[in-house]
Amino acid sequence: MTTSQQEFDVIVVGKGNAALCSALSAHETGASVLVIEAASQDESGGNSRFAGGVMRFAYETVEDLRKVTEITEKEESETDFGTNTEEEFFDDLFRLTQNRTDLDLSDLLVRRSLETMIWLRGKGVKFVPNFGRQSGMVNGRRRFFGRLPIEVSGGGAGLVDFLDQATKKAGIQVKFETRTTSLIYEDGQVKGVHALEKGVPTQYRAKSVVLACGGFEANPEMRTRYLGPGWELAKVRGSRFNQGDGLKMALDIGAAPYGNWSGCHATGWDRNAPEFGDVAVGDKFQKHSYIFGLLINAEGKRFVDEGLDFHSFTYAKYGGEVLKQTGQFAWQVFDSKVKNLLRNEYRIKFVTKVTANTLEELAGKLEGVNPTNFLNTVNNYNSKIDQDVPFDHTIKDGKSTREGVEPPKTNWAQALDTPPYEAYQTTCGITFTFGGLRTVPDQGQVLDVHLNPIPGLYCAGEMVGGIFYFNYPSGTGLVSGAVFGKIAGLAAGKNARHLT
Repeated sequence: MTTSQQEFDVIVVGKGNAALCSALSAHETGASVLVIEAASQDESGGNSRFAGGVMRFAYETVEDLRKVTEITEKEESETDFGTNTEEEFFDDLFRLTQNRTDLDLSDLLVRRSLETMIWLRGKGVKFVPNFGRQSGMVNGRRRFFGRLPIEVSGGGAGLVDFLDQATKKAGIQVKFETRTTSLIYEDGQVKGVHALEKGVPTQYRAKSVVLACGGFEANPEMRTRYLGPGWELAKVRGSRFNQGDGLKMALDIGAAPYGNWSGCHATGWDRNAPEFGDVAVGDKFQKHSYIFGLLINAEGKRFVDEGLDFHSFTYAKYGGEVLKQTGQFAWQVFDSKVKNLLRNEYRIKFVTKVTANTLEELAGKLEGVNPTNFLNTVNNYNSKIDQDVPFDHTIKDGKSTREGVEPPKTNWAQALDTPPYEAYQTTCGITFTFGGLRTVPDQGQVLDVHLNPIPGLYCAGEMVGGIFYFNYPSGTGLVSGAVFGKIAGLAAGKNARHLT
């Protein structure tokens, strides 16, 4: 039985990056806004809280970057910041999605990415150069790679904190520990939500509702149903609250599903990490330096081209490849030549790691791996490396394996021959699901199965279907959440004010 009822112009369901951008954008129209969050205040922030914080947006010059963050003249003189022009951004997005990305959505994402970053800065979000994870020194000069020179200060948790501060400053009300259970759908219009506020049934009425509460990555039943058998075994990199509730509520009133419902962003994750993300550890269970070593499965064999591209363009699909292996694990194996190139997540306290002074000793320590096959794999790989090409970790160097290695290693192929050796056991960590809802791209309004707009209903963030297919360019998720969150909030606010 409903015990209370409250009314607002706009209700935003969720409290991650996309949701908070929606709330702030709606507030700019003069609308009264309520944010509803299933988590407690301590666990709030959605998947954004667990993100690394890198931001992929279109820029051509250092002056474009200066619109987003402070870059000193000294930093400029000593650094090659590269470019990520709109054309380069489009090329990466089209290449990684096999040209399936929705053209209207991707056009908005790319062309509005820089202006949205500037808008975020205006809301108090602090950005800094991403020196630590996406650059290296070459001949005394720092070079960025992967077209990701900027990150949020404090990572994804920092982004949520900055947006929280902006939300408080705007006077936007937030309800914690309040799970939305269904939409109020009357006379062909969405007019609010039914929710349980700390277990008490409650109605919140509004002229517009923005769903920005994530995909179904934390729901093992939905993962198995949509992604396939075995996906219930994946670790969840982020929030345990992303149960697919928003998607189910929208589908229940006839919203159109859209995008790659059998696809997701999933990466290599520590084999013994907890079931869900740990806010104290953040994204540090990830292991993204596999491009400089070998990925070995239980049979003692390699199964992907570790050097196909920078990790920014392969990590989101290789987690799924790890899940396909016997036992759902793989060891990342390195020698001491590349130890200084391993990212900082390899040096955290909680890590599944073995070390050895010989390959034979290492073979006996790789739990679950056929040691004889492992040694055969490494010896064959070591004997087939093109020695004429120099190693350069800041570019796709073309240093590859010759014929007789399957799969080949296309870049950064160096012999595994310099002790001590290190190996890290990983499994699959799912970040977010790609399937979502079909929307009016420049409004964020949800369409029904007959492709008619559903009055009063909007969505943003992971719930926008049609952008990502099969793979994902690193740093695009947070920017996409902000771009489409801002779009949905603006449209929802204008709709509410129009109906006032």
